[in-house]
Amino acid sequence: MADNGRVNDLDPPDPLAAFAALLTDEGRALLDEVREHDPAQELALATRLRRDHPAGLVSAALGQARLRQRAAAKFGAADARRMFFTPNGVEQATRTSVAAYRAERFKELGVSSVADLCCGIGGDAIALARAGISVLAVDRDPLTCEVARANAAALGLGDLIEVRCADVADIDTSAYDAVFVDPARRGGRGRIFDPEAYSPPLSWAVDAARKAPHAALKIAPGVPHEAVPEDAEAEWISDGGDVKEAVLWFGEGIGPGSVRATLLPAHATLWTALSTMLPDPGPRPVGRFLYEPDGAVIRAHLVAEVAKEVGGGLLDPTIAYVTSDERHETVFASAYEITDQLPFNVKKLKALLRERGVGVLTVKKRGSAVEPEELRRKVKPQGPNSATVFLTRVAGAPTMLIGAPATPAGRPPA
Repeated sequence: MADNGRVNDLDPPDPLAAFAALLTDEGRALLDEVREHDPAQELALATRLRRDHPAGLVSAALGQARLRQRAAAKFGAADARRMFFTPNGVEQATRTSVAAYRAERFKELGVSSVADLCCGIGGDAIALARAGISVLAVDRDPLTCEVARANAAALGLGDLIEVRCADVADIDTSAYDAVFVDPARRGGRGRIFDPEAYSPPLSWAVDAARKAPHAALKIAPGVPHEAVPEDAEAEWISDGGDVKEAVLWFGEGIGPGSVRATLLPAHATLWTALSTMLPDPGPRPVGRFLYEPDGAVIRAHLVAEVAKEVGGGLLDPTIAYVTSDERHETVFASAYEITDQLPFNVKKLKALLRERGVGVLTVKKRGSAVEPEELRRKVKPQGPNSATVFLTRVAGAPTMLIGAPATPAGRPPA
């Protein structure tokens, strides 16, 4: 391909050859040289490097450096700077904290070997191996397999991770204690929401799971509850307040016909059998405190359990905000002390915020079509104080609730 001075046009036609070049001594030295490069200076850097290195290798190294910078958020800087990635691999890989948690669950179940089907670049295989579990990592894409193999070697886990390039349907998993399946949930048009459109389909993954002593299937957190098999435990996992994924667990040692919400990094779990789930709490007037359940709790349909824990009810039958008159400690929801309740009115809100000198405004919404940034532009908050406004519904009416994060119970205000 002609060198016309644009970095993105220098990608070699053979991705496998380009990746293999990165594993040579010259490629690794080049990766070290571009590790901390400034993307804004990439064109000038590429021009300089092409004087001493093949253009395709320079392009591959710079592309890998960009992927490593993106991957640091999921894998941590120390691992990301040693690992190798593909664009899809960075996008679809499990966050290290979540993968490590799942590996520990496998270990607690007594699992010592796992067939990791649809392994991608090896994020879950790495976590399993670090937990002392041997892994057969399978993917059908040759480049992805080479990347997974390189990652196992780079992190010193090659003895525990075998990478095999094959169709997962052709793999005999009978020799393994457990099966883990992470189907592809993205296609040419973006995210795939129909579980039967996953690759492989969820029904195939469930069949594979039922043949193993233990199994876990990673699925999208928005999966409909009616799609969850009766013999599975469905777990929703959040990390730092963001819902990351859902997992269907099968086999010995799990609770079939149950749901679980797990919050990381606290490793806090809320669990109940479907047969003993509490009915939805009734609505009640706004109390002094508002509780915002973690997203994993909401996805798992366990808001009623949190409402019972804090002695509260719902603001509205269709909204997952819980309110009560007393402050209760719970890791499963964030607590706010409410000072004002107003019908939705931007002018009144602007006047109230100006009167109180609020310049730092956090806008949360549930059941409202108003976008937080749009509201901030309209009220133009100014001043030294801060506040939180909830745009929601109370008994069906659009409402604004103003408050601030609540002081933990038993601790005096700062």
